[in-house]
Amino acid sequence: MFSKTIVNLVSIVDLMDSPKPSTTLAARPTYSNDQIARYLSSISIHSTNSDKLKYLTALHQHQLATYPFENLSLHYSSTHTISLDPDVLYKKFVEKGRGGYCMENNAFFGNVLRSLGYDVTSVGARVCMGVNGGDAEGYGSWSHMVNIVTISDNKYMVDVGFGGNGATAPVLLEENNIQQRLGQGEMRLVRSKIPEQTDSSQRLWIYQIRHTLSSEWEPTYCFTETEFLPQDYEMMNFWTSQSRRSIFTYSILMAKMVMEEGELVGTVTMRDAEAKKRMVSGDMETRTCRSEEERLGVFREWFGVRLTREEEKGIRGTVTELKG
Repeated sequence: MFSKTIVNLVSIVDLMDSPKPSTTLAARPTYSNDQIARYLSSISIHSTNSDKLKYLTALHQHQLATYPFENLSLHYSSTHTISLDPDVLYKKFVEKGRGGYCMENNAFFGNVLRSLGYDVTSVGARVCMGVNGGDAEGYGSWSHMVNIVTISDNKYMVDVGFGGNGATAPVLLEENNIQQRLGQGEMRLVRSKIPEQTDSSQRLWIYQIRHTLSSEWEPTYCFTETEFLPQDYEMMNFWTSQSRRSIFTYSILMAKMVMEEGELVGTVTMRDAEAKKRMVSGDMETRTCRSEEERLGVFREWFGVRLTREEEKGIRGTVTELKG
């Protein structure tokens, strides 16, 4: 009896001395006040708004119209790699005037929003294979990032990294809440399972778009509300930027919104040698590049991207080089 009591007491002391579960949430990167001021100036935001949703919408749209979706670092560089380091991203966007692909754009924008006091959670997404001309019913692996921003009791999907078909404003996490996307185009979220799942009880948010009011709804990607960690994105970024099966490694992809008088009025997109400018007015212009010199000119004129001489040399000898 005595020895049993001693054992019990020792167990209690061990439990009391053992590490307690942490109640402190992990910190995520933020930028300094000076860095944020420089960023806001770069996207032509010169005043604040006490309405957090309206301000978030303005930030979202000005980001889309300033910094393009682009994967040029995988083609026009000596390393052909992508970094998600917060300082590298800030330098690339704000100091160099470049853009990035999905994880770069949304990681950078998430850091900006946290610096401005927004409640941001980063989550993973699966892109619908039909987006790139594949099986319209199928979804790929976790290869995309979106941010979920909570304002009061409402959650919004905030995605500035999906190119021409991406959301043009924060999207309320509510089923079938239709919002205007661009011109007559609309966007919404539905909650459903995807064909590859074996557990029919699990539901994911599916971001859908349609280009006209009479068009069919098209799924573009699905996402979860489970938080993804920085180390998750390191793994995702490695495959997306290095696998020969990833479209980003064998195609040049760019997209940017066109803004006039504070309103989004069109898109500029590019895939490999062909660039298109589509306006909500119906005007469209296409340019087909026959040489690297012509393509670099489109980068500068349509996307505001100016590469260094060293970066320009990075594409030589690769499958994406224009040899005309």
